[in-house]
Amino acid sequence: MCGRFTLFHNMQDIGRAFRVEVPASMQLKPHYNVAPTQDIVTILNKDASPQLELLRWGLIPSWAKEESIGSRMINARAETLAEKPSFKRLLHNRRCLIVADGFYEWMQEPGSKLKTPMFITLKGQQLFAFAGLWDSWKNPDGEQIRTCTIITTTPNEVVAPIHNRMPAILTEEGRELWLDESLKDDQALLQQLKAYPAQDMEARPVSRRVNDTRYDSADLIA
Repeated sequence: MCGRFTLFHNMQDIGRAFRVEVPASMQLKPHYNVAPTQDIVTILNKDASPQLELLRWGLIPSWAKEESIGSRMINARAETLAEKPSFKRLLHNRRCLIVADGFYEWMQEPGSKLKTPMFITLKGQQLFAFAGLWDSWKNPDGEQIRTCTIITTTPNEVVAPIHNRMPAILTEEGRELWLDESLKDDQALLQQLKAYPAQDMEARPVSRRVNDTRYDSADLIA
């Protein structure tokens, strides 16, 4: 599961890293405790070119009867994307990148009920992208709400001691394939959702204040 992450790089850094134009209206403050139901920075393929968009985290499928389903669909398992009808449609037609620079998982302390939050990043705290799926849902007032989910996969050697799942982080080549709207082959797509190379990642314990979604400050990862 991936239930919390960070995005503290500025929008200009994001534009350079992903070679995408930053809309003038999208100037966001650094976030150290991004939580479900919040708007998050994503990249969609529009008119054959990548574009930055804000989507709500927590997938509400177009067929959903209630908005509340979104809080239960913050993640999607890579292993079942091609099997579940609701995800298979999105796998073929509505893939996105979710921009981040770190994520949190909680490690059980031996002999204790306490869990320690661990901050997991690429070495050097570089920007990266989770593989995601998105959809558009119309609420009873007729408003179109666009939402997304983060895909998870089996963990690598860095994450495995902490949690039995990790978000699917895409390589640069994987990002291009993931956004290629002409690619419909399930196996080619699922091949991109393997655990990211462990030698390029690191993890360390951080403040338990990250447990409070209202707290969003740089001292969380100090």
